[in-house]
Amino acid sequence: MNVPPLDDLPQDDRDRLVRLARAAKLKRQAAIPTLQRGKPFPLSFAQRRLWFVSRMQVESAPYHISIGLRIEGRLNRSALQHAFSTLVARHEALRTTFALVDDEPVQIIASGSTDIALHEEDLAACATRDVLDAAVHEAMAAEARMAFDLEKGPLVRGRLLKLGEDEHVLLIAMHHIVSDGWSLGVATDELTALYRAHLDSSAEALPALAVQYADYAVWQRGRLQEAGWQAQMKYWQRTLAGAPAVLDLPFDSPRPVQQDFAGGYVELVLDPALTSKLKALAQRRGITLFMTVLTGWAVLLSRLSGQEDLVVGTPTANRRRKELAGMIGFFVNVLALRIDLSGNPDVAELLARVKAQALVAHEHQELPFEQVVEIVNPPRSTAHSPLFQVSLTWQNNDEGNLHVPGLKFSRLEGHSGTAKHDLSLYLGEVGNRISGGLEYATVLFERSTIERYCGYLRQVLQAMVEDDSRSIATLPLLDASERQRLLVEWNATQAAYPEGSCIHELIEARAVASPQAVALSHEGAEVSYAELNARANRLARQLRRQGVVPDARVAICMTRGIDMVVSLLAVWKAGGAYVPLDPAYPPGRLEFMLEDSAPVA
Repeated sequence: MNVPPLDDLPQDDRDRLVRLARAAKLKRQAAIPTLQRGKPFPLSFAQRRLWFVSRMQVESAPYHISIGLRIEGRLNRSALQHAFSTLVARHEALRTTFALVDDEPVQIIASGSTDIALHEEDLAACATRDVLDAAVHEAMAAEARMAFDLEKGPLVRGRLLKLGEDEHVLLIAMHHIVSDGWSLGVATDELTALYRAHLDSSAEALPALAVQYADYAVWQRGRLQEAGWQAQMKYWQRTLAGAPAVLDLPFDSPRPVQQDFAGGYVELVLDPALTSKLKALAQRRGITLFMTVLTGWAVLLSRLSGQEDLVVGTPTANRRRKELAGMIGFFVNVLALRIDLSGNPDVAELLARVKAQALVAHEHQELPFEQVVEIVNPPRSTAHSPLFQVSLTWQNNDEGNLHVPGLKFSRLEGHSGTAKHDLSLYLGEVGNRISGGLEYATVLFERSTIERYCGYLRQVLQAMVEDDSRSIATLPLLDASERQRLLVEWNATQAAYPEGSCIHELIEARAVASPQAVALSHEGAEVSYAELNARANRLARQLRRQGVVPDARVAICMTRGIDMVVSLLAVWKAGGAYVPLDPAYPPGRLEFMLEDSAPVA
């Protein structure tokens, strides 16, 4: 579940949320109606966006949702197969495909008897553990990237890897158009419950679903004209008016005209000491851990870009209604949080700004992001996503209800090799640490740059917890070792030069030592040191014949190029001083300079 935690808010904010919840109950809406089946259904707003994206992009991997689970113990594979089939039958979203009807995309639900098998693969014959682990990670990456056909389906895949008699890996992949991060948790929880029920008839059965995703999609579209959504539209239009269209980060490579979605990932772990101090700072300032990290992330992005007004995207589960909690489907919404860092506030003030913005945004979280983009109408580009290009996802790393007697489940970590944004920060609490990583667009950044950014973020957060009264402009990005490297080691520019030698004498020595080496290159023409020295000598002799003696002035009026360098060297060789005249100057200006300097040549 990718949603910022609010359970550690101070009492006054919790009381405020309780009042909001009570008010919502008083004006509780009618239940989402269950519609008659047997016909196509319209898409939700989020589905509609992904449908059109899929029509324009060949690469769909950025919109895949996947998970890998290691299962240790004696597994009943036929029971797991049955559980997987039952899961697909239970959730219509997993049996949905998409088509165009009268030029409008619709979702078509296959019957509950549709059989989507859990494919099995035996890797037990791998020679060594290293080979086996490599094969597992290769299979995970392949499963995560394998294309889905939205029109033919299925849009869910299951794959069971046998590593040994008592060790398996379960891979599940879904297209984002029928799923989201929360849905993966629902799928794994229900899969284990269905597995238990198949082996033990006394196990508690899963409760029936009150509605299905298609019911939600129709209900959502009907809310567009409701007063509550109209108020949310006004909020987002007002909040994001005039926001910068692009965050100008210092890229390693120019942004291409077409976003390619190739991505990399660098792990980031904050040690227990820093995590504990961040929690203490959050508690002291009456905010959540998510808001605290978001503040540090915003400071870093502002320092890197030089912008004091920026927008950071963050996902929210968008399952406020009870009947949606146990459903598989594309519910997640994205909030565009606009953060104001103007005026060089201190850390405490910026934390308060972020808290206020985040709380109000969450009160207006139900308006689909697609509608927000439509009403704000930012400049569109195929090179980047609209409204924001950086994000922060606060991850719930709870393993869920994966309890089966005799089996042990553990999540396998992996990255799909894709990136939907320039930078996406994924963090969450894991034990006594904050852990996750920074995903980046490989077409824009080198891995070494992202590794530095992770170090910068760690330094910013460390400085924040040490003194929240200091201004954000004074928060350091460099740790002691990098400061030493940049300011001392890489700044060791001292070098031994011949004392008492003039520039033209050093060039003459170079002409003797390496006569054929290239001395000058300009607009395709090259001159060696030997030729440069010879041409300068000829011109110097001509200047001496014209009366140039030590300290005499010589006017040079020409555009930059090889001839200018030859002229400068010739003046020095003759002992004179040059007077630079720019040919672009007005004639009157040049006449004055010649009269004032009185050159001899």
